[in-house]
Amino acid sequence: MSAADRIARALFGFYMVAFFLYLFAPLAIMGVATFNTSRFPTVTPWRGTTLQWFGALWSDGGMWQSLWTSFVVAFFVVITVLPIGTAAALVLTSLHARARSFMYAVMVSPLLTPGVVIGIATLVLWRQLGVGGGVFLIVVAQASFIICYVMLMITARLQRFDPTQEEAALGLGASKFMVFRRVLLPFLKPALIAAGFLAVLQSIENYNTTLFVRGFDTPLTVYIATKVRTGLTPAVNALALIMIAITVFGAVAYEIARRRGAARMAVE
Repeated sequence: MSAADRIARALFGFYMVAFFLYLFAPLAIMGVATFNTSRFPTVTPWRGTTLQWFGALWSDGGMWQSLWTSFVVAFFVVITVLPIGTAAALVLTSLHARARSFMYAVMVSPLLTPGVVIGIATLVLWRQLGVGGGVFLIVVAQASFIICYVMLMITARLQRFDPTQEEAALGLGASKFMVFRRVLLPFLKPALIAAGFLAVLQSIENYNTTLFVRGFDTPLTVYIATKVRTGLTPAVNALALIMIAITVFGAVAYEIARRRGAARMAVE
């Protein structure tokens, strides 16, 4: 191995170490802070090891209510953005190149709009129609930009689709709905699942847009921001640690199931 190759490999190794430290070090510190007896989420100074913050989390009714509100919002956001985003992607891919460029710029424009602007604009518009803040308005405001993520993911998947499959199915007498259900939808399934998970994460973590349209409903991000001003405790760290553990467990379980499925298909 030449000196240049060794240097390149060393630089790549350094980059990977730095990348994973940047990615996981904050999560590790947050998790460790959960077991510190300090009433403020911190690692230093270490005042002792405790599990009391899990008990504090269990008895924090406001935290659980806000988490439930976030899940309800995320559920309705997903069932809203998936069909609309998929339809937008289908329309976009069916246009000619010049019209496609213009429509693409229009459809992704909500991603370039600050969340504060989207929240205020949504609130002003729907108040003129007699609708105040609440779960409905949170769903509408979040869906207005999360649809863009879904559309982009479905569009990327559609670029790999062979349209001759649709033509063959239509030529064999299948209806357009059957072609969509039997040919196109199975092909889009991985992108739809990924877009659904992304929509859930984008919905739960959103703060700027949600703050202006929440009304009397308090999602998790707004509740945590309120606790920062009134007195944040490591109970938040305990909730985050539980959510990370569930996420990691789900990812590992999915990977095991995927490998078993691939192995089963290879045998067959």
